[in-house]
Amino acid sequence: MTRFKDVYICGTGSFLPNKPVSNDEIADYIQPINKISSRIQKRILKENGITTRYYGIDKDGQTTHSLQEMCAQAARKALDNSKMGLNDIELLCTGTVGGDNAIPGFANMLQGYMKAPPMETSTHTGICMSGVVALKHAAYAIETGDVAKSLVVAGEFPSRMFKKSRFQNLDYNVDFDAHFLRWMLSDGAGSWALSNKPRPHGYSLKVNFIHTQSFSGDYPVCMYIGSPKGKEDTSYLDYPSLADAEKEGAFYLRQDIKLLPNVFEVGLTEYIKLVNKGAFNSDEIDHFLCHYSSEKFRSVVGDLLEKSESTIDESKWFSNLTYQGNMGSASIFVMLDDFLEKKSDELKPGQKVFCFVPESGRFSVSFMMLEVVECQETPKSLSPSESFALPESPSKDLTAKNERAAKVLRDLNEVWHNYRSQAWRSDFVSKIRDGLFTQEDYTNWMENWIPQVREGSKWMREAVANVEAPFLELKEIIEEHASEEQNDWKLLHKDYLNAGGEKKDPDLLKRNVGGEALNSFMHHRATFTNAIDLLGGIFIIEGTGQKIIPMLLPLMRKSTDLPPECFKFLHYHGLNDEDHLLRWLSAIEYVCENATDEQLEKIVETAQITSELYLMQLNRI
Repeated sequence: MTRFKDVYICGTGSFLPNKPVSNDEIADYIQPINKISSRIQKRILKENGITTRYYGIDKDGQTTHSLQEMCAQAARKALDNSKMGLNDIELLCTGTVGGDNAIPGFANMLQGYMKAPPMETSTHTGICMSGVVALKHAAYAIETGDVAKSLVVAGEFPSRMFKKSRFQNLDYNVDFDAHFLRWMLSDGAGSWALSNKPRPHGYSLKVNFIHTQSFSGDYPVCMYIGSPKGKEDTSYLDYPSLADAEKEGAFYLRQDIKLLPNVFEVGLTEYIKLVNKGAFNSDEIDHFLCHYSSEKFRSVVGDLLEKSESTIDESKWFSNLTYQGNMGSASIFVMLDDFLEKKSDELKPGQKVFCFVPESGRFSVSFMMLEVVECQETPKSLSPSESFALPESPSKDLTAKNERAAKVLRDLNEVWHNYRSQAWRSDFVSKIRDGLFTQEDYTNWMENWIPQVREGSKWMREAVANVEAPFLELKEIIEEHASEEQNDWKLLHKDYLNAGGEKKDPDLLKRNVGGEALNSFMHHRATFTNAIDLLGGIFIIEGTGQKIIPMLLPLMRKSTDLPPECFKFLHYHGLNDEDHLLRWLSAIEYVCENATDEQLEKIVETAQITSELYLMQLNRI
């Protein structure tokens, strides 16, 4: 996370081309591809909640505004609002998926279009986060004293890729991944003007910190263009001609929606990680600007986040998605401009505006904390310790019990964050992701895993037998969980046999060294009186079933080509582990009422050990 002392957003601007396009008018611009297009369109529009968006093309597919023009319009508005002139700007940074031309860099093209004087330029190409990265570059330059004023511009023009002329003469059905984004994206541009001082009159927004993190090494690509589906390593430049690449679908913008939930998983855990490190307190946030592609994702903040006391009340949320659409990298820039216009009468010095921008291309997340400052004079810059330390005492509505539970959950979240990253980069998961997972690999895994699952209810009941006061109510919770899972291994063994497994006698199945170590550890801990630390182990085990297995299941099916009856347990596990985690949360809440600090620390320690042993089990398959 990068903290800034003297960086201010002094003006914002945005530009949305032409008139709003309603859901009923989309087909005039983006032609249905085949018989199922209208059904897909209705489904996607129902989920994303977008009612109007903007296109820089007309109904004939002709471009009405270039991306350079849209960005120039937004930049001029930001400069006007900041009381700066183009001659004042020393650095121009841009973010976009792609400009009007492949090269030169878009910042240079925009500088030329605006006929701007000589200045430093920096082009950032990516997806939703490219604008934030451009902003961070500009803020760095101001903070270090390299420049005094900079201009950041982000813009997108996806409708040119979706216009109906590109799909009229297709001789094959376009896959769903290429369908999806046609109903999601909009055109537009946004810009922020930055300075090392607030503007002389009115309000400015001080940039307190910007945090960016990429998880591209953990996951396969989710959103892309330039390669045909299933051949992500094949570039459009590898074809004999661009026409051949187009014919095979290399230029369709695709999104693997099965992987999409992971971007919010990593975003959520990275957010809690920042809270846990004292970067900020969620209670200090007055306004929350969140970039998400669908209204469906507003509810992504679940029980785990709520119980960690790190939620942001929905009354503080602001979004323009439903009426201005999803503009990728430009979204947060346009959103802040719209927010300042609509909420200007409500802003007060000292209020905090928190921004969250995830990117689904290969999973990156970014966070920004902005602070409203009154601009008659330059405010005193606070030291990092003053600006970002958590308050010494909890808020008055936070009970001691909830505070202790929140601390445990934040610590567990960090353990999970590291475990999830390592699990997704393990050889086992990498083989699944790369499409190299075979039927033999699946049955080998089952032979290792079934005897491990078989022991789960046993060590739980062993632990229940050793529970004493003051945790007697925990007996019923854990016993219920053990009862539900005691026969899971039988369903798993049936899947194994259906997949071609040869060992009909389950006693012949053996755990590998990692599974043996995990099993021994859990049984060992269960022998202790009041081994409530096993809740940490259950957190990792159930979390794997809810958050990792569902993402791997469709990849396993595709790679092995096995029928559904070979994956009944994994399907069941993914559907039911959410309820299991809710039960686990109630158990954590209960034990925090009576546990000592040492016992609570042991829960986190056991989660860490369990995650290490679980990874050993995966890597030894």
